[in-house]
Amino acid sequence: MIINNKSSVPKYFQLQTWLQDRIEQGYYGTNEKIPTENELVKLSGLSRATVRQALKNLENDGYIIRKKRVGSFVQKTRKETNGITTIGLLIPDIRSGYAPILARGAEDEAIKNDVNLILCNTDDTLSQANYHIERLIKMSISGVIYIPVAASDKKNLQIINKLKRKDIPVVLADRGIQGSDSDFVTTNNFEGSREITQHLINRGHEKIAFLSNKVYSTERLRYDGFISKLKELKIAQDPSITIIDKSAFNVNRYLNHAHKILKNRRKFTAVYAGHDRIALLFYAAAKNLGLNVPEDFSLVGYDNMPLTTVSLTTMHQPIYEIGQESIKLIVARLNDKSINTKNVILKSNLIKRSSVKSI
Repeated sequence: MIINNKSSVPKYFQLQTWLQDRIEQGYYGTNEKIPTENELVKLSGLSRATVRQALKNLENDGYIIRKKRVGSFVQKTRKETNGITTIGLLIPDIRSGYAPILARGAEDEAIKNDVNLILCNTDDTLSQANYHIERLIKMSISGVIYIPVAASDKKNLQIINKLKRKDIPVVLADRGIQGSDSDFVTTNNFEGSREITQHLINRGHEKIAFLSNKVYSTERLRYDGFISKLKELKIAQDPSITIIDKSAFNVNRYLNHAHKILKNRRKFTAVYAGHDRIALLFYAAAKNLGLNVPEDFSLVGYDNMPLTTVSLTTMHQPIYEIGQESIKLIVARLNDKSINTKNVILKSNLIKRSSVKSI
């Protein structure tokens, strides 16, 4: 096993989660002995006190029975219910991006359906998502709405499979996971991206720089839609002004990307930013380089976030409605778990503002 010493998640909890996963996956069967304290100390590199805390918690949660001088043995766990329908909502960060809007949509719909909502910030990290999932399972949560974090599809699948093994319904919101059979609410990112690319082309822009990432399904689809429209019109894309980052959004790193693209300004007339927060960084980078939007280059974003300082052409995503529809789906699933899996794809629409000029 690997203990992440840089993680904010307590080390005892990391060990506890690892052991719990192996029990739930059947690696350690009912009545089977798990590694001793000494073996876990050697295996994990943790102190005996930390190992003991993890084992104590597993015992309190009903996963194991500890027998003095004999060892720790797996026992069957039971799911308890308290009769109250409570939904966990895992979002990246309530303070930024689209998360506050989505959360408000979910909350308003939850009130209509007389269900409780528990908000969990994952910080877009697997460790935090895992921490919240374990906590929600202990609370006998009724269902979970999950926005996948900045990790592989395989890792995100492991997160939701923990819930499914406990017969807890899951709805994916906004971002998808390849290979998942969970209910899913998102928007038409591919077609929306084709539309905003067409808008740039209609205004005379065929040399278009592009900055986004490939971590999330949403932004992969936007890039695919962008390239699809260019290919349809037989327009070649210059790789020197195309940056597809491999990690979650980070202001400093993406600002450096924006500067790199703008230093090649003679190669393009417009910039397509994968989402509005990236577009804002292009405004900042342009100011640093003495450039102006749209006089020196046109700029588009995606999401239609409430921006007060700029007039950005962008695609409006019905984020509030994603929150609403996610609650509707999970309530329907709780009422009838036999219904077929549903994928709800909401339509985005182009918002034309002054950041794009005709050439």
